[in-house]
Amino acid sequence: MIPLELDGKRALVTGAGAGIGRAIAIWLARAGCAVAVNDLDRGRAQETVDLVRHEERTSAVAVADVRRDADVVAMVDETVRSLGGLDVAVNNVGMLAGHHARPFLETNAAAIRDLVDQNLVATALSCRAEAAAMVRQGTGGVIINVSSGESGRPSPSLAVYGAAKAAINHLTRTLALELGPHGIRVNAMAPGTTLTEQVRAGLGTEYLEALSASIPLGRMTEPDDMGRTAVYLASDLARDVTGQLILVDGGADLSRNRPRLDR
Repeated sequence: MIPLELDGKRALVTGAGAGIGRAIAIWLARAGCAVAVNDLDRGRAQETVDLVRHEERTSAVAVADVRRDADVVAMVDETVRSLGGLDVAVNNVGMLAGHHARPFLETNAAAIRDLVDQNLVATALSCRAEAAAMVRQGTGGVIINVSSGESGRPSPSLAVYGAAKAAINHLTRTLALELGPHGIRVNAMAPGTTLTEQVRAGLGTEYLEALSASIPLGRMTEPDDMGRTAVYLASDLARDVTGQLILVDGGADLSRNRPRLDR
């Protein structure tokens, strides 16, 4: 049997009330995981919980602001209580923290702090609490951080966002080294611009068509693509993979014809 099934595993997915996080939660459930669903919005988290339960898997709501240490610790503790343990953690909270892409000289100090908090700080706090729970459990585990394709290339209008995601890549590699002796694998996934509802509404048809045309595979990344990759990284198929950044972007990182985001 190919070791892809995750039956009996307990997973936590942050920012899973919609988009990429929701898709990851559903795909982990399809593979056999019980899933705790984190979001700031209880209603959105409950919608994802209902979808996970539709896959006939146990699920629980985990409302928390993952930029706050006390919230993160409580979230992980509640996940362990609800599911009976923690084997897989996917840290998906990120994006632009309510701000718009804009040239660096037009980015104010508050936006810089918000972007770092929403991406790097939230991921680091989550990793710390999740890893501590896995170490106490003593059975190893998997942590998957959601980075971005913008972390590895200059991205006009997204300088601070890209820098925060690049820091997540470094955090991932360092934690893989530190946590390996505990049997904990730590990897990151970097999506290209992903066709979530928010992206469709925010970027517009013309830009999205130009972006699709610039991608070697000729299609935009979809949330399901991230879910599929998360299942692989969480499974024993990836048992020797740690400290790695997996690009999930249809080859967008290879293209020199990417349209600029001037907005």
